[in-house]
Amino acid sequence: MGYTDGLLTDLYQLTMAQAYHAAGIAELDASFHLFFRSNPFGGGFSLAAGLEQAVDYLGRLEFSEDDRAYLAGLTGNDGAPLFRPEFLEELGSMELALDVDGIAEGTPVFPGEPLLRVTGPIWQCQIVETALLNAINFQTLIATKAARVCLAAQGDPVIEFGLRRAQGPDGGMSASRAAYIGGCTGTSNVKAAAVFGIPAVGTHAHSWVMAFDTEAESFDAYAEALPNNVVLLVDTYDTLEGVRRAVATGLRLRERGHELLGVRVDSGDLAWLSKHARRILDAGGFPNARIVASNELDEELITSLKDQGAAIDMWGVGTKLVTGWGQPALGGVYKLSAIRRPGGPWEPRIKVSEQTSKVTTPGLLGVRRYRREGRIDGDMIYDTQRPPEGDALMVDPADLTRRKVLPATEPYEELLQPVLRAGARVGDHPALAEIRSRALEEVGALDSSFTRFLNPHRYPVGLERSVADLRTHLVLSARGIPHVETVPKSKGE
Repeated sequence: MGYTDGLLTDLYQLTMAQAYHAAGIAELDASFHLFFRSNPFGGGFSLAAGLEQAVDYLGRLEFSEDDRAYLAGLTGNDGAPLFRPEFLEELGSMELALDVDGIAEGTPVFPGEPLLRVTGPIWQCQIVETALLNAINFQTLIATKAARVCLAAQGDPVIEFGLRRAQGPDGGMSASRAAYIGGCTGTSNVKAAAVFGIPAVGTHAHSWVMAFDTEAESFDAYAEALPNNVVLLVDTYDTLEGVRRAVATGLRLRERGHELLGVRVDSGDLAWLSKHARRILDAGGFPNARIVASNELDEELITSLKDQGAAIDMWGVGTKLVTGWGQPALGGVYKLSAIRRPGGPWEPRIKVSEQTSKVTTPGLLGVRRYRREGRIDGDMIYDTQRPPEGDALMVDPADLTRRKVLPATEPYEELLQPVLRAGARVGDHPALAEIRSRALEEVGALDSSFTRFLNPHRYPVGLERSVADLRTHLVLSARGIPHVETVPKSKGE
């Protein structure tokens, strides 16, 4: 059978799983939450992605005979086997018993709120941590980058063509998918187009032009070979002369009943060249021919070109999109927040740190997104065991004096929805085009103060008051500080 995705994990997940069994607590119920601590690229929002791959991984999770044979050959520092035979047998017969709730792909998300809640036997929760983080972290990062690039393009089509610069074949496929969720209209990655149903887009390279004695000859030959897909790369030698030659080829193409779709500029002063190229195309009778720009583009450069009035109709973005240029990783984490002993209640757990941002939130958490007059008004993290009733008070975990009342009359939606129950899939994956539409709508509904690139406003995410109080109490207890009333009472109380 070979190796499976059971081995797609960090070694310490498996050693902890064995240790849970050895300690007799493997069947202890646990709840873990996957979240990130800050928005990437210095932005004001992130865009959830990767849930489908995460759930697919859980659906096929197993440990084959070859997997177990490999693990049986690992040794500790004394040369003895690292894994016990009885634990390897447990892996071989494992039936996934996890409940998983996730935030739908294409949803704007913010620091501190769970993107996933994973509940079930603690050893199984532990084994799946690494692969879940891998799926969610990378695709959320790239979907967010794509959303930013598309915002900068102000409605112009953006094409992703970063496969040659992506982080390996797997990274290339995931990046193409996530970029489409973020708003890109197509990809040059043919496999991703076939697998995910993304429109495939492409022109030709400089090597095509260089293979002929003249640029004009190369243009005519391309138009002859693919008359229904003629976008000509014009900057191999002299960009504006290339545009003029493209016009000449376009006129001959028109005589045969086809049309020049556009030209692509891949170097030089894109603002200046695009304006002059537009004049040449218009004067030559091709006002509808598009000018496609490429060359190490990202949201900042596109914004600058827009500000300069560049006559660019379509943007080809590769390296800086698929690699998450500017921030190589989202930094999502997966933390234990509650345990339950057989027959007992859920017990909250917290990680305390000298860094306030690394103090976790205890409980079985849910996320409610409130809306006011059709606009997103704030996200409240609460304990699903004690859902708020009536008006809710939301507390900023970074500053307990900052509070916001969310009226009971204000509509809200539960962001975490069931995707797995007792290891079985709940519902079907939405189509990728549906996810993309959701993303475009939801990002478009965000106030511009959250989507601007420079000094974005901080979106309100807070803890329901009882969760905030519990968090404070557990931190003080962990530090050996009595949790006493600090506000003096007035006389007569």
